Amino acid sequence: MQYISLPVTAFAQNCSIIWCEATKTCAFVDPGGDVEALIAAVEQRGLTPIGVFLTHGHLDHVGGTLALVAHYAIPVSGPHEADKYWLDALPVQAQRFGLTHSDAFVPTRWLQHGDTLQVGEITLEVLHTPGHTPGHVVFFQRETAVVFAGDVLFQGSVGRTDFPGGNHQQLMTAIKTQLWTLGDHVTVVPGHGSNTDIGTERRNNPYIR
Repeated sequence: MQYISLPVTAFAQNCSIIWCEATKTCAFVDPGGDVEALIAAVEQRGLTPIGVFLTHGHLDHVGGTLALVAHYAIPVSGPHEADKYWLDALPVQAQRFGLTHSDAFVPTRWLQHGDTLQVGEITLEVLHTPGHTPGHVVFFQRETAVVFAGDVLFQGSVGRTDFPGGNHQQLMTAIKTQLWTLGDHVTVVPGHGSNTDIGTERRNNPYIR
């Protein structure tokens, strides 16, 4: 598996483009916006998009989804259906932040814990990690030991839980039971900020006890 993470929009949200070297197919993980830059990154590498994968329903992670679907005619996978209310409220989210109107949408496929996603010869495992939002999921690529963690875990921090549907105890449980168990060597690609790894965060993250 190969990937790049591009910070997009004023929220500096990391949209990851992951691809299979053998097939040159790729997927967008959490395309929050700046769609022209995402398309340019794909074309520069000669990749063929096959889908959009969403960790949760917040606008800064899904804002570019419909534009990519319209451009490439690709399906949308995720998040878990417990985040349906966030996707339904996208127009309200956009208005609240003074951004361009964003239409509500329903993904092609809601994801469940234990599902898998395929990008060419690459398999991503889906883990349900509620707390930041009730339907948050992360994507784990076991062979390369990389987890695309959305807004669950950051370098030295964790996801906010003060939005509607957030739950701090659920977030702590998800981190300890879903992420810690992946192994200290696993690279964490967060939804914002720099990459880290499970071991560093397990030992040093001040928000997790």
